[in-house]
Formats: sequence, C-alpha cells, structure tokens
Amino acid sequence: MTNTNGSRGRGVAPARYIPRGAALLALSVAGAFLALWLCFVTVLCCVGIGVYLVPSAFGAVRKLANYQRRLALDWSGVEIAAPYQEEPEFRPGFVGALQRSYWMIGDPTTWREVLWSIVDPFVGGIVAFVPAALVLDGLVGLAMPFVWEQRLSIWNGSYYVFIPLNSEFMAILAAILGVVQLVIAAPLAPKLVKAHANITARWLRPTENSRLTSRVRQLTQARSTAVDTSAAELRRIERDLHDGAQARLVAMGMTLSAAENLLDGNPDAARALLGEAKASSKKALTELRDLVRGIHPPVLADRGLADAVRTLAMEAPLTVEVTAELAGRPQPPVESAAYFATSEVLNNVVKHAHARHAEIQIQHEDGQLRIQVTDDGIGGADPGRGTGLKGVENRLSTFDGFVSVVSPVGGPTLVSIVIPCVLTTQDPTQRRSIV
Repeated sequence: MTNTNGSRGRGVAPARYIPRGAALLALSVAGAFLALWLCFVTVLCCVGIGVYLVPSAFGAVRKLANYQRRLALDWSGVEIAAPYQEEPEFRPGFVGALQRSYWMIGDPTTWREVLWSIVDPFVGGIVAFVPAALVLDGLVGLAMPFVWEQRLSIWNGSYYVFIPLNSEFMAILAAILGVVQLVIAAPLAPKLVKAHANITARWLRPTENSRLTSRVRQLTQARSTAVDTSAAELRRIERDLHDGAQARLVAMGMTLSAAENLLDGNPDAARALLGEAKASSKKALTELRDLVRGIHPPVLADRGLADAVRTLAMEAPLTVEVTAELAGRPQPPVESAAYFATSEVLNNVVKHAHARHAEIQIQHEDGQLRIQVTDDGIGGADPGRGTGLKGVENRLSTFDGFVSVVSPVGGPTLVSIVIPCVLTTQDPTQRRSIV
C-alpha cells in the first residue's frame, strides 16, 4: 500500500534536501523547455509534420510529470494520482497518427501538465531552490572577510545582501549573516521541498470531473467483471451438477429399478444393487456438499470470516498462524469475497512458495477490512503471471477492493487484501490461534 503520511522522508538528514531542491528547480526548467517544444510541435500539426511529433512530445511531458509525482511521494510522502485516460486503438499509418495526436491534444490532464511545466519554474521550482540559494549565498558571505577589499576596489558601494562592504567590521557582519543562512538552510529545506510537493499536487492531482470520470469507468469495468464472473460461476455450478451429482442420481435410479426387477427372482443380486445405490447416494451427497462449500462454505455462514479462515489454515499442509481482530462481521457478499480471496492466496502459497510457515492477519480499521498473508517461501511472486491473483483482483474490484504484493526474490512474500466495508454486528470477538 502506498504511504501518504510523509514517513518516506523520515530519517533522511535535512541537509540532503538542499540538493533535492536544486534538482527540483532543474527539473522545472527542463519541463518549461519541454512545454515550449510541445506548443511548437502542436503548431507544426498545421503543416502535417507535427502529427508524428506530438505523441513523443506529449510523452516527454507526461514522463516528467510522473517523475515529479514519484519524487513528491518518495521525498515528501505526498501522493499524486495520475488520471490518464486509457488509450484507444488507432488505425495504422498517417490516419492513425493523426487520430492519436488529436486524442492526446484533447486530453485535459496532459494540458494541465503542460501548464504546470510552464508555471513550475516560477512557483514551485524557486520555492524548492531557496535552501540551495541560502547555502550558496552563505558561502559567499563567509568569504567576505577575505575578499571585501578587492570587491570594494572593483565595485565602489558594494553590498552583501543589505550590509555595505565598506570596512572589515562590515565584512565580518557579512560572514555572520552567511553563517546564519547556512544554519537555517538545512532545517528549512525539507519544509520547502514538501511545499513544492503540495504545490505540484494542487496542479497535477485529478480534478473533480476527472475523478468522477475515472470512477464511472472503474464502476463500469467492475460491473462488467462481476457479470462475467457471475455467469462463469453459474456455468460451473451447472456443469458440476450435470456431470456430478445429477449423473450419480440418474445412475442410482437405474440401479434401484434393476434391483426392484430382481427382488423376487434373485434377492442376492437385488441386495448387491441396493448396496451400489447406497454407495452412489453417499458419493452424490458428498459432491453436493462440496459444491455448496464452493459456493458459500457453511462454516463461513455460521461462524464468520475468522473461523472460516482458521478452517482453511488447519487444512493447509504447512503451519499457518491466524490472527483475527474483528469487532463484528462484514456484509455477507464482502465476507464471501474476502474468504475466497484468502483461500486463493493460501493456495498459491501451498503450490508455489515452497514455504514452511505462513501467517494470516485479519483486522478492520479505518473502514477497511485488511487481510495480510505472509509466508517464508522463496519469493519472486509476480501478479502478472498466472490467473490466480488476477481472479482475486476481479472478485474484489466489485467492492472497490484491491490486492498488493511485495515479494522480493528469496522471500518473504506479503500479500495484502483491502476491502472497504463496515461491520454489521457489535459483538467483539478477538481471538488468536496457531494451527
């Protein structure tokens, strides 16, 4: 999950923010040149050649804006979302290039970035550069006792800031002022870098219309995913019933009919057929129970998410520690989604992680159900490979939930499941078990 409280910059020496401020000013100046180049390229579209240059120019501005967003997060803990529209399919050749250029020119987010690139050097960049300027000017002040006479001989009436350099005493005052600037530069630098991040956020974060558009797009995608998932689940249930329990029940009916015909003439054969029918009924009952458990486990309905996850842990072929701190129960659909998401993650641990121990933590805070699954396996999990975690994401997207994976090579692996929800009961149950 993304840190947004500024803790990323915690523990960094304040003096290190001085070159960071200078770097932000340099990036701002580079952004201004990119913005001017983009405006020139846009004008060239009138003669055709700009059609091929617009995407690369827009892409350069976008990369710089994203880099500024990343620095704001890494250096100041300020998260700035990038509400870019999904790029559609374009035709090949000149027509496709024209369509792409027209689409990029019509993207309001990119023009906000262009405007920010023009304004940033005069607003944010200068603010961030102030500590570096204080350091440079402070070093000049320290040199005044040694060069004030030479400077006075070249420039009569010379000043250092507001101090006239007309005597050795004044030169010493200039050196003292330089020390003061050096002293205040370091503690001031983090605050001004943070100010630059906040100013950047005001310009580059999504507007209300962008957020609403993105939200509508997300809900549309979530609804489509939910409909597809529901249809696939219904087809699976139908297939399992048709090929499993239904087939066994039909066979059992045929066996009972045969036993009925043999009951008078061959009682022993009828008894054997009745035994087969009894065995078939047990298998059909087992398959129906498995099917129901796959739809909604009885332990989940009866005892809640924590105990249902503990049941998963007891059935896993490795040691799993389950810690649950819940003051109630989520809504049944959320509870079901959380259970199956946890089950899929635990299955991935068993199949791929080569782990000996895992830990599952379940808690509800800040209006969110949080489930963390940690294992001591080999790591290297890639959500882009396979369909397991993708299926989990699709299941959770219906509830605005998401999955994040941290899995360096060599382990450990941490999978976090977050689902916004409220608890519907007020029966505090805080339990801890190791299974």
